[in-house]
Amino acid sequence: CLRCGSGEARMNRTACAACGSSACAYCEACLTMGRSRECGLLILGGGEGCPADAHGAAASRLAAPGLAVARAIAAPVLSAEPSARWGLSPAQHAAASAALRYARPRLAALAAIAHHREAGARHASLAPSTAPSAPRTTVPFLLWAVTGAGKTEMIFPLIEAALSYSGKALIATPRRDVVLELDPRIRRAFPEAKAVTLYGGSEQRWEDGDITLATTHQLFRFHERFELVVIDELDAYPFHGDPLLHYAATKAGKPGGAVVLLSATPPAHLQQAVRKRQIDHARVPVRFHRHPLPVPVYIRMPRVAQILSRRAIPHQLLRQLQASINRGAQCFIFVQQIRHAEPLAALLRRAMPNLPIGATSSQDAERPQHVAKFREREFRMLVTTTILERGVTVPHSDVFILDADGKLFDEASLVQMAGRAGRSKEDPAGRVYFCSSHRSEHQRRAVQQIKGMNREAAARGFLLPRTTRLATYSAPQPHSHATTRKRGDS
Repeated sequence: CLRCGSGEARMNRTACAACGSSACAYCEACLTMGRSRECGLLILGGGEGCPADAHGAAASRLAAPGLAVARAIAAPVLSAEPSARWGLSPAQHAAASAALRYARPRLAALAAIAHHREAGARHASLAPSTAPSAPRTTVPFLLWAVTGAGKTEMIFPLIEAALSYSGKALIATPRRDVVLELDPRIRRAFPEAKAVTLYGGSEQRWEDGDITLATTHQLFRFHERFELVVIDELDAYPFHGDPLLHYAATKAGKPGGAVVLLSATPPAHLQQAVRKRQIDHARVPVRFHRHPLPVPVYIRMPRVAQILSRRAIPHQLLRQLQASINRGAQCFIFVQQIRHAEPLAALLRRAMPNLPIGATSSQDAERPQHVAKFREREFRMLVTTTILERGVTVPHSDVFILDADGKLFDEASLVQMAGRAGRSKEDPAGRVYFCSSHRSEHQRRAVQQIKGMNREAAARGFLLPRTTRLATYSAPQPHSHATTRKRGDS
């Protein structure tokens, strides 16, 4: 299927009144976008000024003089480093610089091609043999940054570079709420550029922009349209493991363009490609506040199902929860099963009657309101599922992962959930607890990854001096236990 990339296994062949064939194929994989039949037309276009053969035979014949002229005209004068206007930390600056070194030659080559095409349209005497070319294949760049590292700020210099070459930039993310959160930030950062935001029900779906923010499902709209493609949270549902969305992301960018992948927990095949030096990458092993990541602590305790059947919270868990509340922290409590969330919250309310405790999951119609209450400290604890493992930042949080040895909690999921703690500079040493009946291999690898990032951050000089960090940890917390009890009683 030329629309979604699916193969013969997803083709259904039926009699067709349009072409008269008794076995005309249509694709079942992308049926929700309308029936795509073998005999029907699929119209592809890269936008105005982008003919289908832009990278064909004429562009593949390279002559150095033509390329030099085109580059001299098309390439702007840019600093080799990210602009100081973005206010990047040392770790962010190093990663953004590496990404720019990857992206700029590709953006320059595409700009040269576009300039030569324009010049050719004006002067028929320009020979096709002078046309510069871009490679047909695109090798991505991986920006591997820990949770809370400030990935959005690091892509600003890349967007700036794409716009300076008169290119178009795409930022794609699997989740609609992230798109809506990014929209005002992008518009503030680039007020002179036109930004278009695309998601299910978007009113801008037929508009063209310099910067496009989109959920990954919207990428089926585009064919070789963008010089710069940024894929955020590539390891997150629904993008992760969906070959259709990967196909859509691949065809949205121009051949030879810049593709930047963002992730705190890259899939195993990308980590292997990094180890084998098969792709360019940059690692950001520290958060913007330059404190180490909280390392999870193990608590041995029964499974949640047993806790609910016994109707009693284990003493060791209750003690640590109370310690977190006493220090003024908000408590994320992650469980595997949606059906366990509300019963566990009810059990906690009985054990801690003066404390406001909420529960939410993907089936909760009031999830945004419950998350808002947790963020505003109307709830001091929130029992939830992996629906909140990423994309939600609540200052001054501790994290408790129950049934951490469960099959639904892999290494990436554990790292993401642990990443909810210690994100704010006011409380960079949040606490993380893996609670289970035994230590799993995924737990061991998650702890190993977190410790490895901390070691790398220290070795590269990205951490604040130890005395400065200790002063932050020992500073009085803004919320006391007495205040919490008063609010709970009211």
